[in-house]
Amino acid sequence: MQFLRRAFAAFTALALSTLCAASVAHADTFPDKPIRIIVPYVPGGSTDLLARVVAKQLTAQWGQPVIVENHPGANGIIGADLVAKAPADGYVIGIASPGTHAANASLYTHLPYDTVRSFTPITLAVNAPLVLVAHPSLQVKTVQELIAKAKANPGKISYASGGIGSSQHLAMELFDHMADISMTHVPYKGSANSYTDLLGGRVKVEFDAFTAAMPYIKSGQLIALGVAAAKRVPAFPNLPTVAESGVPGFEASSWYGFVAPANLPKDVLAKLNAGIVKALQTPAAHDTLTNVGLVVVGNTPDQFAQFIKDQMALAGKVVKWAAIKPQ
Repeated sequence: MQFLRRAFAAFTALALSTLCAASVAHADTFPDKPIRIIVPYVPGGSTDLLARVVAKQLTAQWGQPVIVENHPGANGIIGADLVAKAPADGYVIGIASPGTHAANASLYTHLPYDTVRSFTPITLAVNAPLVLVAHPSLQVKTVQELIAKAKANPGKISYASGGIGSSQHLAMELFDHMADISMTHVPYKGSANSYTDLLGGRVKVEFDAFTAAMPYIKSGQLIALGVAAAKRVPAFPNLPTVAESGVPGFEASSWYGFVAPANLPKDVLAKLNAGIVKALQTPAAHDTLTNVGLVVVGNTPDQFAQFIKDQMALAGKVVKWAAIKPQ
């Protein structure tokens, strides 16, 4: 019996040492194959730009292809679910947004995943101040003029968004509430898809990230009325904030970060966090993102986890008092 106990103890020690060695080896070798970044929205928007900028830098860092895949639909649920159900090995990560990781938790009774428990937060990558734009046919050039026209025509001005519960939608609901007006919501599968109708004048206004709106503002196809940030954006120093344009205290922004499936090994999480933060801080990536109005962040997994919980609570309040319902 004593022999068996010694043999079992020796086997256990060998197994533990082998497991520790495997863990160290995994930490040393990750990544040793391509990584996929799942974007839950259509190509051409801020989330897509962020993913492709970071993918390029990570590929250069690690010598492994980092591939961006767009899986839009169902307010980002399709893409988020792909990430949630992927193996927790670091080779599939995704973009988190105010829709996927804030509003959807309040909008939908039965999500195919848990917004908190099904994911491992990696880092908040960027904040994206929103800009309020209008089609020239609406014949408004300021926030005050839009409010006056909306009050004179309740429910008759249509506005676009990237989907029910998206940051654009929540921002406009907040704007309507604070300005005491009523406009009609027309949701799209990602804000990039709204521009055909917005540029054609079939919908009249939209809150969107500078990333998407800037080319059309510069070309004169859309009129910038105000920025939804607390301060003016350096890229447009002459564009007033919505708050200083007749809606005191108004502030709304979007944000995008990176998440992985739940239970990601800590060593892999550390490498992904360090790699993505480093990618964001490279001059090429930083300049590309800031030049389109994004504010680079890059924080710790714990900080991003708390940020997501705070954003879920905030979005839940807007969804409740605005009585927003999914289609």
